[in-house]
Amino acid sequence: DDLLQAAEGQLFEISQTHLKREVTQIDPVINLAIEQIQTAANAESGLSGLQTGYHGLDKMTSGWQASDLIIIAARPAMGKTAFVLSMAKNMSVDYSIPIAIFTLEMANVQLLKRLLSNVADLEGEKIKAGNLTDEEWNRLNTRLRGVYGAPLYLDETPGLSITELRTKARRLVREHGVKMIMIDYLQLMNATGMKFGSREQEVSTISRSLKALAKELNIPIIALSQLNRSTETREDKRPVLSDLRESGAIEQDADMVCFIHRPEYYTRSTEDAEGNDIRGKAELIIAKHRSGAVGTVDLRFVSKFARFENWEEGYQMMRETLDEVNTTRRLESRMNSESNEEKPGGDSFGTDGFTFGPSSGNSFSSPMPDIMPGPGESPVPF
Repeated sequence: DDLLQAAEGQLFEISQTHLKREVTQIDPVINLAIEQIQTAANAESGLSGLQTGYHGLDKMTSGWQASDLIIIAARPAMGKTAFVLSMAKNMSVDYSIPIAIFTLEMANVQLLKRLLSNVADLEGEKIKAGNLTDEEWNRLNTRLRGVYGAPLYLDETPGLSITELRTKARRLVREHGVKMIMIDYLQLMNATGMKFGSREQEVSTISRSLKALAKELNIPIIALSQLNRSTETREDKRPVLSDLRESGAIEQDADMVCFIHRPEYYTRSTEDAEGNDIRGKAELIIAKHRSGAVGTVDLRFVSKFARFENWEEGYQMMRETLDEVNTTRRLESRMNSESNEEKPGGDSFGTDGFTFGPSSGNSFSSPMPDIMPGPGESPVPF
């Protein structure tokens, strides 16, 4: 196996258009930098890297950059897999960028069912049980037309070793032109054939190998990672770099470290301390960025579809929808009120507190709370 791995690696290097050099005079590097700047300037997206479909993230990073190792970490139930799957859908289906996902935790068909829920606006439990109406089947078939033929490649090898990943990744780049690799998740990988004094040393070797592979293939590699339990003991649950599990080398090797945090997961309130609505809100915290700014990108998480959306497309459109409905109701209530004034003894319809009917039994303290979506619900069509 080792000989086959080495032979394939040599064949891959021969197939590349450039030779690796230990030392390079600066002139060709200048030319390459200018070429990349010109490419970014001429790009329709205006980005120098791969477009993710998340506007705030793309603006902050200029897209995922070639040869970068990106770590996306979170505590369980924050939506790590849902995030990379949503992003893979954006990139491969919407932008036709060849993507490969190595799913060490889930089977390919499980991952695909999540994608179907994402794409067709169908709840995961309905898909799992096959409990779909005729309209939902039609919607699923219609939405799937855009997914068939997408350059999205899945690998479900359990206990994947860094050596196996290297072989498969080289082949994917060579044969399918894959532009980015995602790994779910780093701590499930192993470094077969090597001996380590601790699991931390093994994870350190894996993270260094992933960075080396990203440079060799000249593509971004995204690896999901777990966090330790430190966040659970703090008042502020937002992760920090020291929360990365099993190895400080992950932080050192990564070009970018991002955390997923959903405030509503840790509270029963629908608002934060400043009174902002946090229903469905997700924060992508860029805690380390070797070649750019750090900060937080607000996203919207639609839990029933396991989907991450742009915050402005989800929340803002939701607010606009509510505003339109509230305006319509106010106009209707004013018209009914004027009509009742002309008819003594008619049904009462108070507009100030939205009090309906003669018994005033349905009273609302704020306009239209009955249409406010709950956590993870979205009125915005796919």
